[in-house]
Amino acid sequence: MQTLSETQLRLVKSVGVEEENGAGKGDSKSLLTVDEYYQRVEQYAWRIRKTHDVSEIISILDNVLSETRDLHQNDEMSSVREKIFYAERKIESLRYELELIRELVHTDQMTGLFNRRGLDEHFACEAARADRSKDPLCAVLIDLDNFQEINEMYSYSFGDNVLIYFAKMVKGALRPSDVVARYGGEEFVILLPDTRIDQAVGVIQRLQHILADKPMLNTNNQPVSITFSGGVALRQAYEHQYSVIKRADEALFRAKNTGKSHIEIAS
Repeated sequence: MQTLSETQLRLVKSVGVEEENGAGKGDSKSLLTVDEYYQRVEQYAWRIRKTHDVSEIISILDNVLSETRDLHQNDEMSSVREKIFYAERKIESLRYELELIRELVHTDQMTGLFNRRGLDEHFACEAARADRSKDPLCAVLIDLDNFQEINEMYSYSFGDNVLIYFAKMVKGALRPSDVVARYGGEEFVILLPDTRIDQAVGVIQRLQHILADKPMLNTNNQPVSITFSGGVALRQAYEHQYSVIKRADEALFRAKNTGKSHIEIAS
């Protein structure tokens, strides 16, 4: 009688050109035994233990889930189908939990914007793309004007609502490809891919006009003026994130010294 470990499972394996009769298309199907399947799972587990990158772990789980689903659908595996189904659900649940963790790690919980960690990840991607395509990338550092006075006049709870309202207005005013992050306190960073310096200034001025036209209301339904100052920096080719933000911060410092609701361009 054929044992379970000898049963052949129809699982998709990635086959290189050199593995497919010396030449081929690189994506044929081959057969795995149960033992081979378990060995692959052990290899995946070893890779997971070796990394702290949540995105990489999720990618590995995607591979495990794909192969487990193939195992679950195999007609020859009816005797262990319940165990396979349970394994599939557990993998899906773990993947979902990791997605939530990744979102929490990269997101500011008050505003729903990216936090610094999320900004770091997106900056790296956008900077690499800009260097490949030679397209411009602008970074804007924003600081809300008179925010401490707002906290003292209306309460810190109201100040939190100001941050949430500002985040909502910013996200509504930007393109889907733009990135906005809460940098700390009442400071925010906006990344504008494929955007020249004059265009970036125009985007920030438009945001200022939106806030002026749609002021936030206090508990007495009275409008509260929300303004901000900003420093705009055009990233140079292969310039590091720290350097770009530093130049934007220097421009912001000049803007704050000039007066509220002012924008300066970094040198």
